[in-house]
Amino acid sequence: MSDATTTDLYEVTMAMSYLREGMTRPAAFSLFARDMPPDRGFLVAAGLESALDFLSGFRVGPEDVHAFASVLHRPPGDLEPLLDTEFTGQVRAVPEGRIVLAGEPLLEVTAPLPQAQLVETYVLNQVNHQTTIASKAARCALAAAGHPVVDFSLRRTHGPQAGYQAARLSAMVGFAGTSNVAAATAEGLSAVGTMAHSYVEAFGTEEAAFRAFARAHPGPVTLLVDTYDTEEGVRVAARVLRNLDRGPGSAVRLDSGDLGALAQRARALLDAAGLPNVRIIASGGLDEYGVDELVRSGAPIDVYAVGTRVGVSADAPFLDSAYKLVEYDGRPVMKLSSAKVTAPGQKQVFRSPGCADVIGLRDEAPPGEAVPMLETVMQDGRRTVGRPTSDESAERFAADLAGLPPAARRIRAPVPPRARTSEELTALADRVRRRIHDAVVASPMDSDPRNRERSTTGSRHSGLR
Repeated sequence: MSDATTTDLYEVTMAMSYLREGMTRPAAFSLFARDMPPDRGFLVAAGLESALDFLSGFRVGPEDVHAFASVLHRPPGDLEPLLDTEFTGQVRAVPEGRIVLAGEPLLEVTAPLPQAQLVETYVLNQVNHQTTIASKAARCALAAAGHPVVDFSLRRTHGPQAGYQAARLSAMVGFAGTSNVAAATAEGLSAVGTMAHSYVEAFGTEEAAFRAFARAHPGPVTLLVDTYDTEEGVRVAARVLRNLDRGPGSAVRLDSGDLGALAQRARALLDAAGLPNVRIIASGGLDEYGVDELVRSGAPIDVYAVGTRVGVSADAPFLDSAYKLVEYDGRPVMKLSSAKVTAPGQKQVFRSPGCADVIGLRDEAPPGEAVPMLETVMQDGRRTVGRPTSDESAERFAADLAGLPPAARRIRAPVPPRARTSEELTALADRVRRRIHDAVVASPMDSDPRNRERSTTGSRHSGLR
């Protein structure tokens, strides 16, 4: 079976119904975050490249048809209309690394309706997860205030693919390295690593462990000093390191306890031993909040290693994203459910300095000197642009971050900018809302005025999502 079966069942049942009804005209779906997660002043667009890889290779094969038929308890022949379905549509998207806001489309898919429906789940999965992780990692890099940050998340992420993406995305937003060998090799990242407490425990003494480790690794070494007594561990490490001629780059790592106080004491011990160039690396349950606190306290920590809390975005582990139909066969559509109103029509996001964003219609003129953010990245099911390098994505992120208002960059109590809606999009939404209202009121299916009142309540909702 292919990735075509990595989907929710209702995508299959809807696609089958569309085919039965002959509804194969172009449909446009918009993917966006309804709201900003708690304590986030911005989001970092990510997951596009994985989504494009999936769409480029999407095809429903015989094994997929049999799988669909099996879970639906129907003969395979009933699902034959789906056989050989490929993605032949267009994708317009915000490139990876760009900063985005709530309500703004991260990407829009336009394709024959059954195709656009079948790919929803996988595309949402990739953009949702990766945008969440990239946004969390970006805040860690911000909190470090110029100090290097490295990724130690692989062992705690929700699967190896998630760990790989955490390494790739953290590099995009400014991390200096990762412990993930596969990601470092494939993505050209700096691989970093030290030793575990088990290594120290396997030897009779800390000094024996440190010396053995140094013999095995001729370059700079990092010694984990908190297996037993941290201050004594620093003294032992200083004694071992003082006898080594390894040049700059060696370090001690603190992994538990009061990291700020221990870093102060470790720095004093290392300096007293004539080792001012030996760095201090801190790890152990850190994320942007812990890093921010240590940096603000003036702790003499040179490198921050973050893992579990960042690799799963522990404080905000999901993005309330949606993939909503906005146009079918040239007809703009919208959802009027209470608190989940969507905006109709294909869109564009126009950005002015300071993230003064405007969400408008795809073909309207940019306001003032604003620039459009969504680019055509796939046409007729094939990529129209090359895969960006890590450096290119990182440069996009750095440029957008520099233009973000200071209040949005705050680690604690950030204030996210709010995109406004263009007059043309607002006018279209009003027209579509009236059209839906008139159709509901005129429906012969429901003559009870109380039901008509309930069904049109949402039409008076002024918000657009």
